[in-house]
Amino acid sequence: MLTSIALIFLMGLLLSGIFQKIKLPGLLGMILTGMILSPHALNLLDDSLLNISADLRQIALVIILTRAGLSLDISSLKKVGRPAVLMCFVPACAEIAGTVLLAPPLLGVSVLEAAVIGSVIAAVSPAVIVPRMIKLIEEGYGQEHSIPQLILAGASVDDVFVIVVFTAFVSLLSTGNIAVSGFLQIPVSIVLGILLGVVTGMVLIFLFQKIHMRDSVKLLILLSISFLLLAAEDALENIVPVSGLLAIMSLGIVIRQKYEILAVRLSSKYNKLWVAAEIMLFVLVGATVDLQYAVSAGIAVVVLVCLAMVFRMAGVFLCLLKTKFSKKEKVFCMLAYTPKATVQAAIGAVPLTMGLACGQTVLTVAVLAILVTAPFGAICIDKTYAKLLEKSSSRKEREKE
Repeated sequence: MLTSIALIFLMGLLLSGIFQKIKLPGLLGMILTGMILSPHALNLLDDSLLNISADLRQIALVIILTRAGLSLDISSLKKVGRPAVLMCFVPACAEIAGTVLLAPPLLGVSVLEAAVIGSVIAAVSPAVIVPRMIKLIEEGYGQEHSIPQLILAGASVDDVFVIVVFTAFVSLLSTGNIAVSGFLQIPVSIVLGILLGVVTGMVLIFLFQKIHMRDSVKLLILLSISFLLLAAEDALENIVPVSGLLAIMSLGIVIRQKYEILAVRLSSKYNKLWVAAEIMLFVLVGATVDLQYAVSAGIAVVVLVCLAMVFRMAGVFLCLLKTKFSKKEKVFCMLAYTPKATVQAAIGAVPLTMGLACGQTVLTVAVLAILVTAPFGAICIDKTYAKLLEKSSSRKEREKE
């Protein structure tokens, strides 16, 4: 396993650096590293590492979502209002609807199978979006209308919504029955996740204010509590739905709101952790990609993924109607809300392992969705934010000084 970890970091850093040199996002080099090292190519990753790859990817997501919470000013998000709520589910619904319309004629699947495919590819990737939105917040772009905060928060809730919808559709396809309670889990999971994070955050703030300890110790406590929140989600699964990832993000937001000095210091430490976590996350995402599926898929799957992405952009546009956003800001939001990676890597193979007839097709579409949308979304964000978004005047003045 140690050899595999060494290869992941060394090769990931090398290819990431090469891609950055040619003005492309470094994550493309990391995904390519995973594809090269994976069992589907050179097979240089130890089985013991692959067996825990889902847990390692989740650790990386915990780090980036906590970092997002520590950077998110909730008062800025409140100013956005209606679009902040709509962005949590409307783009995903639009993409699922587009897939239901297009997949049957393009891939020869049933309407219900198309719904399963749509629910797999509809989740946006926090791992791609969140670090970029944090960068925009730090650089002062899009702050007048809180655009980075809007996209950052929406991407986090979007995943919870899509995963519940995916579970409901897979259940219907495999058993012929769908429980209405499954859809009721969406708001319950979101609300309870936020409440759990807020309560936990208040307890930790009280602890940190009463007991003196180094920031490194606080970081370890925060990480450990975050892992326990995820464990609580699994433990309560059959009792009450709770979103562990939303609880983790809410925990960071509470610390930011109530203890901002500490949030800034912890955010700096999480930034350093993310250097390693980002490489591990995207290399392991790349390791799930089997190019044989992508090559054998044909042009129809690529067309489906691209057209579904257009439906998603249309959903974002609907969310931003009758707002004060400029045309450029709307275009940026539409582009920034496209990348897929982590959720597709996590659930893409589920229908296949369940023995569903459409399993191979679902996995193929999930693989192509990662290969097409992750580079597209990352490049669009990196190359357009300075042109499409305004930099806050206070930030400009500080840079002049």
